[in-house]
Amino acid sequence: LYAVALVRSSWPLLQQSRTRSPHSFAARSVGMAQVWLVGSVLVWAVMAVTGSGWAQVELQFASLLGPLAGGFAGQVLLGSLCHLGPMILGGGPTAVRAARAVVEKASGARLVLVNGGLLLFALPAPSLVRVSASMLALLGAAWTFGLIIASVFVSRRARATAPTGPTTLRPAEVLAASSKAPKGSGIAAGVALLVVTALSVAADPASVGVGAAADGGVAATGNVVEIEVEARDMRFDPSTVTVDAGDELVLIVTNVDSTVHDLVLDSGATTGRIAPGATSRIDVGVVGRQMDGWCSIAGHRQMGMTFTINVEGAPSDDPASGGHDHGDHMASGSGGTVDLHADPAPGFEAFDASLAPAPDATVHRHTLTVTEQVMEVAPGVTQTLWTYNGQVPGPTLRGKVGDTFEITLVNDGTLGHSIDFHAGALAPDEPMRTIEPGESLTYTFTATRSGIWMYHCSTMPMTLHIANGMFGAVIIDPPDLPEVDREYLLVQSEYYLGAQGEIADSEKLLAEQVDAVVFNGYANQYGHDPLEARVGERVRFWVLDVGPNRPSSFHVVGGQFDTVYAEGTWQLGGPHAAGLDPSGGSQVLGLHVAQGGFVELEMPEAGHYPFVTHVMIDAERGAHGILHVTE
Repeated sequence: LYAVALVRSSWPLLQQSRTRSPHSFAARSVGMAQVWLVGSVLVWAVMAVTGSGWAQVELQFASLLGPLAGGFAGQVLLGSLCHLGPMILGGGPTAVRAARAVVEKASGARLVLVNGGLLLFALPAPSLVRVSASMLALLGAAWTFGLIIASVFVSRRARATAPTGPTTLRPAEVLAASSKAPKGSGIAAGVALLVVTALSVAADPASVGVGAAADGGVAATGNVVEIEVEARDMRFDPSTVTVDAGDELVLIVTNVDSTVHDLVLDSGATTGRIAPGATSRIDVGVVGRQMDGWCSIAGHRQMGMTFTINVEGAPSDDPASGGHDHGDHMASGSGGTVDLHADPAPGFEAFDASLAPAPDATVHRHTLTVTEQVMEVAPGVTQTLWTYNGQVPGPTLRGKVGDTFEITLVNDGTLGHSIDFHAGALAPDEPMRTIEPGESLTYTFTATRSGIWMYHCSTMPMTLHIANGMFGAVIIDPPDLPEVDREYLLVQSEYYLGAQGEIADSEKLLAEQVDAVVFNGYANQYGHDPLEARVGERVRFWVLDVGPNRPSSFHVVGGQFDTVYAEGTWQLGGPHAAGLDPSGGSQVLGLHVAQGGFVELEMPEAGHYPFVTHVMIDAERGAHGILHVTE
């Protein structure tokens, strides 16, 4: 009923647009928002009518959150700001015209990018196409916000240079844009969408039905074989099936997992994305050769989501059978050689390693938003990282034993993600579950034990999510922790570089072929921008090894540690003089993956003190920095 009423209420708007075509970006943006609203509600109505139950409808409705948020709400906001902004800024006709001219720049391109990108994202397109399209849609929205900000400055300049005295402003000049709506930018944006789609399809042609024929040249027997397959726990069950040559095969695939999957065959046949709890069919056709299949969601194939169709009676010399190597093109590629002696990009700022004291509050509320960012990870090397709040490592949380942490996780990415706080002891079923794009959850825990604890995305494949930037630290101060002059935090992690600007290479991850080992997300950054201390100051280094695969052995060249705290235990020094021998010292803080602690030391004289992991090959891969000590 709501869908019918919405269509009915939209009819006058449609009639008005036919008699007077909207020319301004604001009008067209709001108009497209109405289209997305009506379309989303109609699709939801169809889901409600055709669904097998409300549980399935609820799962399917999650796929409409992106179109509703971006297509409807986002475009209403952008259109309203572009329409009202110039008038609110005021300043007379000249200023209004100038501001409006700015927000109308390349309006066609922005509309095509946002709406075309959202449409491709909403359709059952391959994973790489949906990711690329969503990035273009975000580009169009960010472009509009940039122009809105620019219009403010243009309006101010126009007011400053406008002639004094009364001026009459006709309403049409405020409310209407030029009747000439240039189409060139929109056509260019449409071409860009087509090119990006074509390149994404070329990277994984099987996902859109392009591949070798399934029949292998054998004659059909007329038999139809139906086999049920389940996707669960990063596996297909069964993972191998056998049919007779010439039989027609139909696969009925049910996703009983908690995250989205699909099944793509090397013939090009595919289920499309299958929501949790949903079922899809693949009509493979007549089968005459061995066929390979896999889940095309980023990293899932590398975790073992593969499928094989064996054929009895197939020609043994069939060149199309066997021997295929269908790598995960989405994550493949090479980041090339990391040149640690090169200079970072202009404007480079090292990650702030300084650590603030624990706040006095006993309840800590934070929001961690999952975003995807193209970031420089070494001089001249960029990767698309999955981040918490747009940074790697994620925000550092700090408190004391007995404090409560209320964390809201918001997924603004394009894949399912989650979060696991080692600092909290609780059943993982609900708070650590994977949430899909557009969803959120609240994770509450009480810190009952001190130490430095890792948090990370626990969505499978976990190695890929951690290696691609989804980690951070929670510091719970030991009781009676002494004050020091300076505190620094170093989080050691690894990069398995994909192609320039892409995500981590899953094949390298499986082979443990690490390209860079880094502190705080960037190779050798504290060699370019050293940390600071003064002679005689007590410096505390908190160190956390998040891996996902390499241990750490933290060492300061030229320094000796008189205090060592690791995994919740004072090993040397501290308020209770652990170790008992006042002459004792330590040279490294040895950590396995997901372990952490801190060391303290004082520098006897001015100079440059390198700090490294004493796993020297990893120090030479980028886990290296400088502590600059002055008088």
